[in-house]
Amino acid sequence: MGFAVTSLAGTLLHFLYDWLNKAKWIAPFSGVNESTWEHMKLLFWPMLLYATVQSFFFEDRSDFWCVKLKGILLGLALIPVIFYTYNGVIGKSPDWINIAIFFISAAIVYIYETKRFQKGTCPCKNQKLAIGVLFGVAALFVVFTFKTPEIGIFKDPITGTYGI
Repeated sequence: MGFAVTSLAGTLLHFLYDWLNKAKWIAPFSGVNESTWEHMKLLFWPMLLYATVQSFFFEDRSDFWCVKLKGILLGLALIPVIFYTYNGVIGKSPDWINIAIFFISAAIVYIYETKRFQKGTCPCKNQKLAIGVLFGVAALFVVFTFKTPEIGIFKDPITGTYGI
């Protein structure tokens, strides 16, 4: 279910900024360009929203937010690692591969999380810290939408621009 929600929501978020005539209020949550960073955002927000809803059903799990933090960070790492590795080996990638990277990353994350929940192999000493780190990542997505560092991961490969 998480994979389906993340895939659908991430796909919608890819286009929402343009569909809403580049409304600034949606920019922190939606892709504002084709940079790798913006594609990471498309994974992060749906996963965080799904985790928040899911947390009400997992209240008895002392490791819930630690598993979710590790899963989300894994997904956020997979997107640039797969993208830059593929591009480094093959060269410029077609759009369908970039789209597949998003779905593959989401699938790997939910498989990872499911295994951790089933095995109980994610000891968690501080759920509040895990939630705090997720809030920190969320803050970075908001801040870097408007104050975008001029480094490669933020560069739109089509326009050569950064951020909005």
